[in-house]
Amino acid sequence: MKTILLAVLFSLISTSAFAQYGREKTQYRGNLNNDRHDPDSVSNPYGQYGSKYSPDSINNPYGAGNPYGGNKLKVYDEDGKFKGNLNNNKYDPDSVSNPYGQYGSKYSPDSVNNPYGAGSPYGKKLKVYSEDD
Repeated sequence: MKTILLAVLFSLISTSAFAQYGREKTQYRGNLNNDRHDPDSVSNPYGQYGSKYSPDSINNPYGAGNPYGGNKLKVYDEDGKFKGNLNNNKYDPDSVSNPYGQYGSKYSPDSVNNPYGAGSPYGKKLKVYSEDD
């Protein structure tokens, strides 16, 4: 019984340490929507996450949006479910730009490009995060 309890305790400790490490490597980069008035939107040209001058913006080619930088942009819904990589690589199987992939096809329910699926303006909010290599 003590062995099982110790194994469960060790598992919880290592999982929480891994989760903490993962959070440190992940940064919020804004809401993926077209609302120019949303202060957290990547479409707000005056906001922290939409301005082309902000280092936190995916629209800044020298900041978070640097394609040669060490971070990868990923899209998640408000429940934390992965919705694809935010890049222009149409050969990346997880890219929102891959027209034949699960996250890029306009027919896939998981795609941000499907207005009746994950890309619905009435569905769950989509958030962009950068993850370091």
